[in-house]
Amino acid sequence: MVDNPVNALMSANYIGILAWGIGLGLALHHASATTKAVFEDLSHGVSTIVRFIIRLAPFGIFGLVASTFATTGFEALFGYANLLFVLLSAMAIIALVINPAIVYYKTKQNPYPLVLQCLRESGVTAFFTRSSAANIPVNMALCEKLDLDEDTYSVSIPLGATINMGGAAITITVLTLAAVHTLGIQVDFLTAVLLSVVAAVSACGASGVAGGSLLLIPLACSLFGIPNEVAMQVVGVGFIIGVIQDSAETALNSSTDVVFTAAVCRSEHAKELA
Repeated sequence: MVDNPVNALMSANYIGILAWGIGLGLALHHASATTKAVFEDLSHGVSTIVRFIIRLAPFGIFGLVASTFATTGFEALFGYANLLFVLLSAMAIIALVINPAIVYYKTKQNPYPLVLQCLRESGVTAFFTRSSAANIPVNMALCEKLDLDEDTYSVSIPLGATINMGGAAITITVLTLAAVHTLGIQVDFLTAVLLSVVAAVSACGASGVAGGSLLLIPLACSLFGIPNEVAMQVVGVGFIIGVIQDSAETALNSSTDVVFTAAVCRSEHAKELA
């Protein structure tokens, strides 16, 4: 984690790169507008390259998957079904248990009417578009329908589409633990917590396009010393189940943006009336 930043880039030390990225971001918080503009342009350039790589990724993944099936046969698909079940179950727990608990803590009201409405009107659309960025207009319209404060949701919705990636954090964590279990690596509780933190932080940088979170799996795998070749096979597994996994992930990410925005707005409104 404290590796030389240049050496971290050269040796693909993802944890070191992430640590230096966070530190550099904090250090540049009070930088001049010109410096921030330069880094913003650089960010757009990197995002463009990443989107291009994502378009080409299916060809590489096809080669990895074909090699796996040639070795293990189609019986491997049954294992992928179990993995998909774990992913969807974890996302359902977040959407129907954890998020409502947070909303109730904030508003002291029954959270399920709001949560279910957001899943129905935002999550369903996001499920089919598989893009948090593309679902921003839908979320903005839903916030207006819920009569939320425009000054709040005009900031929180675009920001949430970029950094509120709970579904992506689940995907990164579960697929990494699946790889670790397959390789027979022992994971203690503290390491699992550290993995969850790394996944949550790295998910904030996930691209808002379909399959964007899968490209962050090698970063989490590096925490256990898993080589990039093996990590990319895990990414290949993610693309195999991605039609359902990525759709559910995006539905959770996008609907949560509206859920938490509404919870904050209603809580602040209740304080004003008190």
